[in-house]
Amino acid sequence: MARALILIGGTIMGSGLLYLQAAQRLGLQPIALSDDPTRYDHFAAKGVESIRVDTDDLDALIRECSRLRTTYDIAGITGAADSFYATAGNLCRHFDLPGPNPEAIEQCLDKYTQRQLLAASGVPIPAYRLAANAAEIKDSAAEIGLPVIVKPAMGHSSVGVRLCRTADEVVEHTTHLLGGKHIWRSSPKILVEEFAQGPYYTAEIMGNEVVAIGTGDFGCPPHFVCREFTFPALVGDDEHERIADVSLSCLRALGLGWGPTNVEFRWTKRGPVVIEVNPRLAGTPFPQLVQLAYGVDLIIEHVKLAIGEEWDLRRRHSHIAAARHLIADRDGTLDWIDGHSQAAAVSGVAEVKFYVEPKTPIVRKGDDRDCMGHVIAASCSLAHTEAILQSAVDLINWSITPFPTTDTMAP
Repeated sequence: MARALILIGGTIMGSGLLYLQAAQRLGLQPIALSDDPTRYDHFAAKGVESIRVDTDDLDALIRECSRLRTTYDIAGITGAADSFYATAGNLCRHFDLPGPNPEAIEQCLDKYTQRQLLAASGVPIPAYRLAANAAEIKDSAAEIGLPVIVKPAMGHSSVGVRLCRTADEVVEHTTHLLGGKHIWRSSPKILVEEFAQGPYYTAEIMGNEVVAIGTGDFGCPPHFVCREFTFPALVGDDEHERIADVSLSCLRALGLGWGPTNVEFRWTKRGPVVIEVNPRLAGTPFPQLVQLAYGVDLIIEHVKLAIGEEWDLRRRHSHIAAARHLIADRDGTLDWIDGHSQAAAVSGVAEVKFYVEPKTPIVRKGDDRDCMGHVIAASCSLAHTEAILQSAVDLINWSITPFPTTDTMAP
């Protein structure tokens, strides 16, 4: 009977496919369970079995996994995205397989609950308030003091996150979140937070070990669309130790410590302040960057843990790896995008990937969905890696035709 790895749900921009490919490299049969397999980049991947099932229905997933057990020896179950990872934890518990604590995952996904637990343990975080309506949001912003971050208490990929510098901007974003433009899966809960200003850092953790610390460069406020990530972050030993210590404090506060965790920081006047703890492996391009920087394949090692094998987090080398996102510069219809093969041929480029195809409508939302692709490069120095990235990005071009306006459509 063939051994199988089951992936619950998927990711549109890469990590789901990487998990399934890792399973194949470990001699496992990869099986993807999702509500719409065609949405994800692993659909129709060679050797991957894709099955349609309601991923919000735990009983349906249990039935499907039970059916698969008549054909396969299910070695492990995991997920690559937030909501799916908690579901995978519940399935692992049901089938007595290695997995994360689903209750710890669920409480971590609620950013307000996460903030409460971190604060109770003395972890440095921004000042925050929970609000459910426009009046509470306005009062919370006044109490904390402008500028503030206003964002949904449940969500991911920076969706609905905005920096508000004035009271008018708070009102404007409140209207966006509560006026029907933002999709809520439950009753609206909004976090109003102090704007923690300073350089951005991210810690990638497996179990209780900080494997890598990286940094990111974001575009212009009020939104937070990351332009570039670099691993490792070039910080001193003291800064590295403080980030690592706070990261491990987050695990203790939130009941985490099995498998991967991603912690995001801003380095402020107080030192490292925790912006968010993600109770799963960070998505593309983080795993690729860590592997290029240190030779540690976090996805392979996570799969090993999920199937009950020992992992190996030893570093094989020390390079500088960076990823540049290709971000849409206007709304409209993507006419064409090219330069993939030319950029990929640049020495030192590890990966070029486009997320969109010609004729795709482009509607910028001020979050990770604005990214149209990425370029990843690595070398022995930061300056060389940056030069490689720039050379490759310069070879990529696209054309976006603005949507017709009412005036241009008039007879």
